[in-house]
Amino acid sequence: MPALEVRPFRRADRDQLTDLVNMHVAAVVPGVSVSVNTVLSDLERQPGEFITDPWVAERTTLVAEQREYVVASAHLLRYRADAEVGESYRDAAEIDWFVCRPPASFWPDADQAADLLMRACLARFARWNVRVRYADGALPAPLVYGLPRNWPHIRAVYERAGFRHVGDTEVILIARVADLPEPEPRPGVTVERTLGECGTRFTARSGTGALGFVEIDTALARPERHARAAGLADIGNLRIEPAQYGTGLEHWLLGQAADWLRLCGVDRLVAYESAADSTRLGHLTGAGFRELTRTDRGWEHRPG
Repeated sequence: MPALEVRPFRRADRDQLTDLVNMHVAAVVPGVSVSVNTVLSDLERQPGEFITDPWVAERTTLVAEQREYVVASAHLLRYRADAEVGESYRDAAEIDWFVCRPPASFWPDADQAADLLMRACLARFARWNVRVRYADGALPAPLVYGLPRNWPHIRAVYERAGFRHVGDTEVILIARVADLPEPEPRPGVTVERTLGECGTRFTARSGTGALGFVEIDTALARPERHARAAGLADIGNLRIEPAQYGTGLEHWLLGQAADWLRLCGVDRLVAYESAADSTRLGHLTGAGFRELTRTDRGWEHRPG
């Protein structure tokens, strides 16, 4: 087979790298892809990560090339070691994302390419001489973070290299807006629409008191960056007062939000919950959501 080469990313790789990224995105989220500009911007800076991105001291992107084709790539971050950096990130390095072709009849040495690239990542970490080594799968696309269960080939690469899952597992859920509950009349309860922390907030009020709220982010698809993500929104927050548990207020709030989403031209709504929170998951599945995937957050290099 032609020799594999691992080298730094070059701008001429941008189209092939974007194709490889979009193959991985498509396995996680229906109807979403990212543009070349999105990928290139992510290599330089991640403005959405407004807390952790300023802590990054160095970034590098590596590719594995065979037959003049990019078959794998990884984006690495090194965090500063000063006191301004959060304790868990201080003097840390991270594989921000790692993508590679799965083994196939027309690419039988895909695993070899992935392992060669991983060895180069670990060698870079060794030169950086950092305190701790992390890994993730945070591609620059909505809903793609942690290590989605849809990428068993990436999980295998991480585990062969000595990375272990030490964090939590989250469930990503999706619903068609048309399937969300219709808001039944609730005497004495009104809805107020304001700007919230994570999007447009719909607050249920009785008199002067707030009974609960849901926040909807309809800005997942930035037209200048994402090629296809139209019609997708997510729940930023969903909270109700303890006294309202079991009253159906969550479904009523989602019904109020659904009317707004239809006006926005949004047809799919997503939500995220801890896999350990069966109560919250039950509320969402009862409101028309179904599981899209699970993703494992928090990978640390612990060889041996």
